[in-house]
Amino acid sequence: MKKTLFLTICIVCSFGAFAQWTPAQTEWYYPVPPKVTPGKTPGAAPSDAIILFDGSDLSKWVNDKDQNPEWIVKDGVLSIKPGTGGIKTKEHFGDCQLHIEFRSPAPENYNGQNRGNSGIFLMSQYELQVLDGDNNETYVNGMVGSIYKQTAPLANAYTRNGEWQVYDIYWKAPKFGTGDELESPAMITVVLNGILVQNNYMLKGHTPYIGLPQYTPHGRLPLMLQDHGTAVSFRNIWIRNL
Repeated sequence: MKKTLFLTICIVCSFGAFAQWTPAQTEWYYPVPPKVTPGKTPGAAPSDAIILFDGSDLSKWVNDKDQNPEWIVKDGVLSIKPGTGGIKTKEHFGDCQLHIEFRSPAPENYNGQNRGNSGIFLMSQYELQVLDGDNNETYVNGMVGSIYKQTAPLANAYTRNGEWQVYDIYWKAPKFGTGDELESPAMITVVLNGILVQNNYMLKGHTPYIGLPQYTPHGRLPLMLQDHGTAVSFRNIWIRNL
Protein backbone atom coordinates (compact mmCIF):
# COMPACT_ATOMS: atom_id res chain seq x y z
CA MET A 1 0.00 0.00 0.00
CA LYS A 2 2.81 2.42 0.95
CA LYS A 3 4.66 1.61 -2.31
CA THR A 4 1.51 2.29 -4.39
CA LEU A 5 0.92 5.58 -2.58
CA PHE A 6 4.54 6.65 -3.17
CA LEU A 7 4.27 5.94 -6.92
CA THR A 8 0.97 7.85 -7.11
CA ILE A 9 2.53 10.87 -5.43
CA CYS A 10 5.52 10.77 -7.82
CA ILE A 11 3.26 10.65 -10.88
CA VAL A 12 1.12 13.52 -9.61
CA CYS A 13 4.25 15.58 -8.85
CA SER A 14 5.64 14.88 -12.32
CA PHE A 15 2.45 16.00 -14.02
CA GLY A 16 2.40 19.03 -11.78
CA ALA A 17 5.95 19.96 -12.84
CA PHE A 18 5.19 19.56 -16.55
CA ALA A 19 1.96 21.50 -16.17
CA GLN A 20 4.09 24.58 -15.43
CA TRP A 21 5.91 24.30 -18.78
CA THR A 22 4.95 26.22 -21.91
CA PRO A 23 5.28 24.95 -25.51
CA ALA A 24 7.99 27.55 -26.21
CA GLN A 25 10.31 25.97 -23.63
CA THR A 26 10.81 22.93 -25.87
CA GLU A 27 11.16 24.79 -29.18
CA TRP A 28 14.33 26.21 -30.68
CA TYR A 29 14.96 28.22 -33.84
CA TYR A 30 18.75 28.29 -34.29
CA PRO A 31 20.92 27.19 -35.93
CA VAL A 32 18.81 26.95 -39.05
CA PRO A 33 19.74 23.92 -41.24
CA PRO A 34 21.28 24.97 -44.57
CA LYS A 35 19.08 24.89 -47.66
CA VAL A 36 20.12 22.09 -50.02
CA THR A 37 18.46 21.79 -53.43
CA PRO A 38 17.90 18.16 -54.51
CA GLY A 39 18.98 16.97 -57.94
CA LYS A 40 16.32 17.35 -60.62
CA THR A 41 16.34 13.67 -61.54
CA PRO A 42 16.88 10.50 -59.47
CA GLY A 43 20.58 10.13 -58.67
CA ALA A 44 21.46 13.67 -59.73
CA ALA A 45 23.80 15.53 -57.39
CA PRO A 46 22.27 17.93 -54.87
CA SER A 47 23.47 21.52 -54.68
CA ASP A 48 26.06 20.94 -51.93
CA ALA A 49 27.67 17.84 -53.45
CA ILE A 50 31.28 17.58 -54.56
CA ILE A 51 31.27 16.17 -58.09
CA LEU A 52 34.00 13.55 -58.28
CA PHE A 53 33.23 12.40 -61.82
CA ASP A 54 30.82 14.20 -64.15
CA GLY A 55 31.68 12.25 -67.29
CA SER A 56 34.32 14.60 -68.62
CA ASP A 57 37.67 14.05 -66.87
CA LEU A 58 39.61 12.70 -63.89
CA SER A 59 40.76 16.04 -62.52
CA LYS A 60 39.61 15.07 -59.00
CA TRP A 61 41.64 11.83 -59.00
CA VAL A 62 45.19 10.48 -58.98
CA ASN A 63 46.55 6.95 -59.21
CA ASP A 64 48.23 5.11 -56.35
CA LYS A 65 51.52 6.84 -57.25
CA ASP A 66 49.87 10.29 -57.04
CA GLN A 67 50.12 10.67 -60.81
CA ASN A 68 47.47 11.15 -63.52
CA PRO A 69 45.35 7.99 -63.79
CA GLU A 70 45.36 5.84 -66.93
CA TRP A 71 41.74 4.79 -66.61
CA ILE A 72 39.63 5.47 -69.70
CA VAL A 73 37.08 8.26 -69.99
CA LYS A 74 34.81 7.87 -73.01
CA ASP A 75 31.23 8.95 -73.77
CA GLY A 76 30.69 10.15 -70.22
CA VAL A 77 31.81 6.84 -68.70
CA LEU A 78 34.90 6.03 -66.62
CA SER A 79 36.30 2.52 -67.15
CA ILE A 80 39.11 0.70 -65.43
CA LYS A 81 42.16 0.04 -67.58
CA PRO A 82 43.15 -3.31 -66.05
CA GLY A 83 46.67 -3.48 -64.75
CA THR A 84 47.15 0.25 -64.23
CA GLY A 85 46.25 0.26 -60.53
CA GLY A 86 43.53 1.86 -58.48
CA ILE A 87 42.63 5.53 -58.31
CA LYS A 88 41.97 7.78 -55.32
CA THR A 89 40.51 11.21 -54.77
CA LYS A 90 42.80 14.17 -54.29
CA GLU A 91 40.54 15.34 -51.49
CA HIS A 92 40.29 13.51 -48.18
CA PHE A 93 36.95 12.61 -46.60
CA GLY A 94 35.44 11.46 -43.31
CA ASP A 95 31.71 11.15 -42.60
CA CYS A 96 29.98 11.34 -45.98
CA GLN A 97 27.13 10.47 -48.29
CA LEU A 98 28.39 8.90 -51.53
CA HIS A 99 26.55 8.21 -54.77
CA ILE A 100 28.21 6.03 -57.41
CA GLU A 101 26.96 3.99 -60.36
CA PHE A 102 28.78 1.01 -61.86
CA ARG A 103 28.41 -1.42 -64.72
CA SER A 104 30.01 -4.84 -65.01
CA PRO A 105 31.77 -5.80 -68.25
CA ALA A 106 30.73 -8.81 -70.31
CA PRO A 107 31.34 -11.91 -68.18
CA GLU A 108 33.02 -13.96 -70.95
CA ASN A 109 34.16 -17.15 -69.22
CA TYR A 110 34.82 -15.61 -65.82
CA ASN A 111 33.00 -16.54 -62.64
CA GLY A 112 33.08 -15.74 -58.96
CA GLN A 113 35.58 -13.13 -57.84
CA ASN A 114 37.04 -12.84 -61.35
CA ARG A 115 33.81 -11.43 -62.81
CA GLY A 116 33.33 -7.69 -62.75
CA ASN A 117 35.40 -7.26 -59.61
CA SER A 118 36.26 -3.86 -58.19
CA GLY A 119 35.82 -2.17 -54.83
CA ILE A 120 34.81 1.13 -53.30
CA PHE A 121 37.22 1.83 -50.47
CA LEU A 122 35.88 4.34 -47.97
CA MET A 123 38.82 6.17 -46.40
CA SER A 124 41.11 4.00 -48.58
CA GLN A 125 40.78 0.90 -46.40
CA TYR A 126 37.15 -0.16 -45.85
CA GLU A 127 35.83 -1.98 -48.92
CA LEU A 128 32.29 -2.13 -50.21
CA GLN A 129 32.37 -4.85 -52.86
CA VAL A 130 31.67 -4.23 -56.53
CA LEU A 131 31.03 -7.47 -58.39
CA ASP A 132 28.84 -8.92 -61.10
CA GLY A 133 25.89 -10.36 -59.18
CA ASP A 134 24.01 -11.79 -62.17
CA ASN A 135 23.87 -15.54 -61.47
CA ASN A 136 27.45 -15.45 -60.19
CA GLU A 137 28.12 -17.72 -57.21
CA THR A 138 30.85 -16.75 -54.75
CA TYR A 139 31.37 -16.48 -50.98
CA VAL A 140 28.59 -14.30 -49.61
CA ASN A 141 30.85 -11.91 -47.67
CA GLY A 142 32.56 -11.17 -50.97
CA MET A 143 29.50 -10.78 -53.22
CA VAL A 144 28.14 -7.49 -54.52
CA GLY A 145 26.84 -5.38 -51.63
CA SER A 146 29.05 -7.03 -49.02
CA ILE A 147 31.50 -5.33 -46.71
CA TYR A 148 34.40 -7.37 -47.95
CA LYS A 149 35.22 -10.39 -45.78
CA GLN A 150 33.08 -9.03 -42.94
CA THR A 151 29.39 -9.28 -43.71
CA ALA A 152 27.07 -10.37 -46.51
CA PRO A 153 24.42 -8.01 -47.92
CA LEU A 154 20.85 -8.26 -46.67
CA ALA A 155 19.78 -9.01 -50.25
CA ASN A 156 21.22 -9.44 -53.74
CA ALA A 157 19.81 -6.31 -55.37
CA TYR A 158 21.94 -6.53 -58.52
CA THR A 159 19.80 -6.50 -61.68
CA ARG A 160 21.46 -7.84 -64.85
CA ASN A 161 24.93 -7.81 -66.35
CA GLY A 162 25.39 -4.84 -68.66
CA GLU A 163 22.91 -2.66 -66.75
CA TRP A 164 23.91 0.26 -64.54
CA GLN A 165 23.82 -0.47 -60.81
CA VAL A 166 23.30 2.37 -58.34
CA TYR A 167 24.96 2.58 -54.92
CA ASP A 168 23.95 5.15 -52.31
CA ILE A 169 26.29 4.94 -49.34
CA TYR A 170 26.07 6.60 -45.92
CA TRP A 171 29.36 6.46 -44.04
CA LYS A 172 30.28 7.30 -40.47
CA ALA A 173 34.03 7.30 -39.95
CA PRO A 174 35.68 5.60 -36.97
CA LYS A 175 36.70 7.87 -34.13
CA PHE A 176 39.96 7.60 -32.20
CA GLY A 177 40.63 9.28 -28.87
CA THR A 178 43.36 9.62 -26.29
CA GLY A 179 46.25 7.29 -26.94
CA ASP A 180 44.78 6.47 -30.35
CA GLU A 181 42.22 4.21 -28.71
CA LEU A 182 39.14 3.39 -30.78
CA GLU A 183 36.20 5.36 -29.37
CA SER A 184 33.58 4.37 -31.94
CA PRO A 185 33.79 2.01 -34.93
CA ALA A 186 33.03 2.90 -38.53
CA MET A 187 29.40 2.43 -39.52
CA ILE A 188 27.88 2.09 -42.98
CA THR A 189 24.44 1.99 -44.54
CA VAL A 190 24.22 0.96 -48.19
CA VAL A 191 21.34 1.11 -50.65
CA LEU A 192 21.79 -0.78 -53.94
CA ASN A 193 19.26 -0.02 -56.67
CA GLY A 194 16.85 1.37 -54.08
CA ILE A 195 17.11 -1.67 -51.80
CA LEU A 196 18.76 -1.54 -48.37
CA VAL A 197 21.63 -4.04 -48.34
CA GLN A 198 23.64 -2.83 -45.30
CA ASN A 199 21.74 -1.39 -42.33
CA ASN A 200 24.02 0.63 -40.01
CA TYR A 201 26.63 -2.11 -40.03
CA MET A 202 29.48 -1.46 -37.58
CA LEU A 203 32.78 -2.51 -39.10
CA LYS A 204 35.23 -4.65 -37.14
CA GLY A 205 38.18 -2.88 -38.76
CA HIS A 206 39.74 -2.69 -42.23
CA THR A 207 38.86 -5.26 -44.92
CA PRO A 208 41.94 -7.36 -45.76
CA TYR A 209 41.97 -10.17 -48.32
CA ILE A 210 43.91 -12.36 -45.87
CA GLY A 211 43.62 -12.16 -42.10
CA LEU A 212 41.27 -10.53 -39.65
CA PRO A 213 40.08 -6.92 -39.60
CA GLN A 214 41.64 -4.43 -37.22
CA TYR A 215 41.70 -0.69 -36.69
CA THR A 216 44.74 1.50 -37.12
CA PRO A 217 44.29 5.14 -36.01
CA HIS A 218 43.84 7.59 -38.87
CA GLY A 219 42.16 10.82 -39.87
CA ARG A 220 40.36 11.79 -43.06
CA LEU A 221 41.60 9.82 -46.09
CA PRO A 222 40.89 9.62 -49.85
CA LEU A 223 38.10 7.60 -51.40
CA MET A 224 39.62 4.84 -53.53
CA LEU A 225 38.36 2.74 -56.46
CA GLN A 226 40.06 -0.60 -57.03
CA ASP A 227 41.60 -2.09 -60.16
CA HIS A 228 41.03 -5.83 -59.75
CA GLY A 229 41.80 -6.77 -63.33
CA THR A 230 38.42 -6.29 -65.02
CA ALA A 231 37.12 -3.29 -66.98
CA VAL A 232 34.33 -2.23 -64.61
CA SER A 233 32.78 1.12 -65.59
CA PHE A 234 31.59 3.99 -63.39
CA ARG A 235 29.57 7.16 -63.83
CA ASN A 236 27.82 9.90 -61.84
CA ILE A 237 30.08 9.92 -58.77
CA TRP A 238 29.38 12.57 -56.15
CA ILE A 239 29.91 12.96 -52.43
CA ARG A 240 28.61 15.13 -49.60
CA ASN A 241 30.58 15.87 -46.46
CA LEU A 242 28.48 15.23 -43.37
